[in-house]
Amino acid sequence: MDEFNYMLLARLRNDCEFYLNYGNRRKEILWALDEREQIDKMKELYNNFPEDAKPEWLTYEKILEYEELMVNNSITV
Repeated sequence: MDEFNYMLLARLRNDCEFYLNYGNRRKEILWALDEREQIDKMKELYNNFPEDAKPEWLTYEKILEYEELMVNNSITV
């Protein structure tokens, strides 16, 4: 189950990067089809990993940064 959740979290992160950089902020390219739902799912997945098994390639702070940029509509990337 953890392997699937790691892969899903990686997919969600990649979607965010594309959305912010090349996707013209089109929510239809997101897995969740909605910015808030995408971030909420990322938080859920991240928080469900034990402390010693959290991904090294993504921090909770980075998820909050995505939230600021995508949900709170900050302009800078």
